[in-house]
Amino acid sequence: MEESNTKGSIIKKLLAIVLAFGPGIFAIGYTIGTGSVTSMIVAGSTYGMQLLWVLLLSCIFSGLLMYAYGNYALISGETALYSFKKHIKGGKILAILIIIGISFGQWNSLMGILGISANIIYEIFLIYFPQLEGLRYETVLIVAIVVIAIMYALLLIGKYTFFEKILVIFVTIMGLSFIISLFMVYPLPIEVVQGLVPSVPKVEGGQMMVAAFVGTTMAAATFLSRPLFVKGKGWTIKHLKQQKKDAIIAASLVFIISASVMAVASGALFHQGQPVTKVLDMVNTLEPVAGKFALTLFFFGTLSAGLSSIFPCLLIAPILVADYQSGELDTSSTQFRIITFFACLFALIVPIFGANPIEMQIVSQVFNVFILPVVIIGILLLINNKKIMKDYKTSFWVNCGLTIALLFACIISYNGVIALLNYF
Repeated sequence: MEESNTKGSIIKKLLAIVLAFGPGIFAIGYTIGTGSVTSMIVAGSTYGMQLLWVLLLSCIFSGLLMYAYGNYALISGETALYSFKKHIKGGKILAILIIIGISFGQWNSLMGILGISANIIYEIFLIYFPQLEGLRYETVLIVAIVVIAIMYALLLIGKYTFFEKILVIFVTIMGLSFIISLFMVYPLPIEVVQGLVPSVPKVEGGQMMVAAFVGTTMAAATFLSRPLFVKGKGWTIKHLKQQKKDAIIAASLVFIISASVMAVASGALFHQGQPVTKVLDMVNTLEPVAGKFALTLFFFGTLSAGLSSIFPCLLIAPILVADYQSGELDTSSTQFRIITFFACLFALIVPIFGANPIEMQIVSQVFNVFILPVVIIGILLLINNKKIMKDYKTSFWVNCGLTIALLFACIISYNGVIALLNYF
């Protein structure tokens, strides 16, 4: 009897830890989607663990930027784009360009996410209903419409805490699925250590993959939306320590989950000489090596990654517009409903045309890095503005870290330009 009570209390504690997650859960939802999972799979199966250093640096800088934007919101009481418009010279035009750039990038990712998620659900259906064999297009389209309709309905009835709980469920399933898969299929320890030494694959597409890694992990949308989610959580200046802890946990989990995906692909496929170009290729390549259970777990994680990204991708445009206008997000407004409805229609483009979104999705991740330096410069200017920050002085180490992050973002942006010129 005591043993069952102990087990029950352990489960309750674990649930409490998971449900205690703050705005960082949105950062994980934004960062790890099917586009990110695809990038990790392609990198792991093609280059092994060689790009682990890029992932590590991106996550460190991502955590620092989440911390900086969150702190700014708690101290100043203002959100990102609203502050750009109000405090930075030329900030109004800058903010509008950021809204357009990020919204387009996130909606482009949304098309791929919905397409891949619908395809994965079709593959699961196929196991139980073989008669669907010749009906891929019709089934995928119907599934995509049902999924996006359910997500839109949830958006209309939900508030911040409701969105947060749904994301907690998806992200927990995703994280556990990928991490358990790692215990079944893993790379050699020496390859992991070598992956932490900076190097770029000297093959076609190597530069593109480095830029895509940064574009998907250091996502500008994550940092710009952070102040609104921090305010939505109800945090105030009293929660500075909690905000810092939340940013560190979010960045750490992004690294652990993303590295697990790369490691599974590397351990199972890299030495087999079987690079994959899309998530669904894993059906034929991973099963003989890892077995059905690992494959099922991995696909369940990938599906959860897709579903956990649909919410944030639908939310990003109304969040940025609300941020620019007043710094307040009203999920019951007509503006919110119209923008999210249009995003849902946009998401159906890939399923309707039956296109393969993977290659373009990796290219779209590269485009994300170009707006990153501007977002870092913006927060550097804001957190060092004495009028806004009042008695709070930004530490030397935070400024130093953000400056290094800016240099890193500029180098990667240059690398992305070269990669795109070679691609086109």
